[in-house]
Amino acid sequence: MARKRTQSDVLVVGASAHPLRDVYHFLMEMSWPNALGLVAALFLVINGIFAIGYLCTGGIANAQTGSFADAFFFSVQTLATVGYGSMYPTTLAANVLMTLESILSLIVTALSTGMVFARFSRTTGEVIFSRKVTISPFDGVPTVAFRIGNDRSNTIFDAKVTVTMFRTEKTKEGVLIYRMYDVALVRSSTPALERSFTVMHRIDEKSPLHDATPETCEKSEVEIAVAVIGTDDISLQPVHARHVYKPGDFAWGQRLADILREREDGKIELDVRKFHDVVPVKAA
Repeated sequence: MARKRTQSDVLVVGASAHPLRDVYHFLMEMSWPNALGLVAALFLVINGIFAIGYLCTGGIANAQTGSFADAFFFSVQTLATVGYGSMYPTTLAANVLMTLESILSLIVTALSTGMVFARFSRTTGEVIFSRKVTISPFDGVPTVAFRIGNDRSNTIFDAKVTVTMFRTEKTKEGVLIYRMYDVALVRSSTPALERSFTVMHRIDEKSPLHDATPETCEKSEVEIAVAVIGTDDISLQPVHARHVYKPGDFAWGQRLADILREREDGKIELDVRKFHDVVPVKAA
């Protein structure tokens, strides 16, 4: 069977473009250096354009005739509302151009401030997922298990976990489709997600993984998609996280390593260094 395409492999044809509506998402997705660099570049470009305008109109007191540098720095003082006073407009054309630049300054400053504040105040979740999803007996029943945890020291309240399984199938008409199945969990929520929470699914007769083997999972390109949503206890904003396990991430006949132990002083120790560790299941 051909390799299943990922989202990055899909070329979308015929989709409508929304450049103005997508600017916000474009700015929010950029890295901080790129976003700040874009603001700085926009600032320089605007000042360069108005500097050319001032050179053409003239009428700037104490500015050398034909000096692009003086015109540029006067534009910077106008756009940034610094106004040192050594250079100022003296003609109608220069005052009109200065007025237009002042109006543009209000808009650019408001948009730049809003973008920086939105990026700074946005809550980014630090939810981590165990590298492997184990499949082994638990209380005598084959069980899928993996860990999720909050990599920060705070708490994610009312965290809910949703698991969906994907696999390729053929319909009775011979059409190849990529079908989704809801995966029932032993427990799908926790009132407080901190360092570790184990998510489990029992493979019974109703499970979409019933009678599955490593070979069948590989052949039908099984994937397990996990979505987590909760509320950050500090910002009180929603936190979202998503992870996809592929057949190569399935650890058959293994279980998650123990990360809790009771110390001699009676305290419970949580060793997050073992968060991703798995161990073979001992034969009964």
